Amino acid sequence: MSQDEDQRQPGKIKTMEEFSAVTGLSRPTVSKYFNDPASVRPATRERIEKAIEQLDYQPNLFAVNFNRRRPKAIGMIVPSLIDPFYAALVEQVELNALQGGYWTIVLNSHGKRSMEERAVRTLMNLRVAGAIVAPLGETSELRPLRELAGSFPLTLIDSHVDITAPFVGTDNFQSISLIVDYLMRTGEAPCYFDMPGVNRNASDRRQAYIEAMERRGAKPVVIPAPSHTWNFEAVGFEQASRLLANKALRTNTILCATDRTAFGVMAAASQIGLPVSREGNGIRVAGHDDHPLSQFTSPSLTTVAQDGEKMANLALDVLMKRISGEVDDSEKIHLLEAQLRMRNSA
Repeated sequence: MSQDEDQRQPGKIKTMEEFSAVTGLSRPTVSKYFNDPASVRPATRERIEKAIEQLDYQPNLFAVNFNRRRPKAIGMIVPSLIDPFYAALVEQVELNALQGGYWTIVLNSHGKRSMEERAVRTLMNLRVAGAIVAPLGETSELRPLRELAGSFPLTLIDSHVDITAPFVGTDNFQSISLIVDYLMRTGEAPCYFDMPGVNRNASDRRQAYIEAMERRGAKPVVIPAPSHTWNFEAVGFEQASRLLANKALRTNTILCATDRTAFGVMAAASQIGLPVSREGNGIRVAGHDDHPLSQFTSPSLTTVAQDGEKMANLALDVLMKRISGEVDDSEKIHLLEAQLRMRNSA
């Protein structure tokens, strides 16, 4: 058997040129199909798709995208894929991008400055139409991010940094004010369990708490957190265990910067038999984010809900409008309001 005949056997097709030869269709027609299946005639599309199934052919999508005049891939960088909030953002962006004919290259910075810079460099070496980035924030190396913003359209999501790019995130000052107001209407003024300084949300939420308390004539009490760890549950548990053991809490109400921190606080209270409830002799605990597990904790966690779906959809919409040249809003900030979720913990 000749080499050419061997290449034409099912499962042996490796390149688009070989696929074109086997199907009897021109290379431009085959390429046109893989760029946009709807751009070829129905009969041709059916012929190609039948051949794909019979030959078990999988095109090199990176090569196809690289050779396109207009790339049909977008990049996305998030600080953690095990955090449900970021996982949900990724899923929403991927699904909506696919509907628009784009596929998404997702990179994880693992909460580390060096890994974020590496992810940025990787995107710059790939041929993408644009990117959505959730930066680490205060620990980010800004120079690579600025280079990225100068290479192609970029939208920041969740955490803001000082570069020229549109931003989509939660209005932390609105959300924290909302939960502080609720807690003060229904009981004692809250102390605040801070989150590690992993991104801009940490400093924004802390300042929002201080301002919200001062507007209401109450003294803010901030319980500090260690810097730059993503293990929020352990931070909350250790903070609460220490304060409860020393009877150092001056209030029965704890507001946590994140729901994950609140999970740790509730675990510490449970370990010593201290009730968590909006009624009774125990403590009240509230969080921020509306983590998927918040409604299933015991008791269910009172919190403020970020609209992650709207955040992802808006970030992608902003990016696509910039890719198409429809708008130039490189400095626009989109802040979304959160909603109060009143449950049994406070």
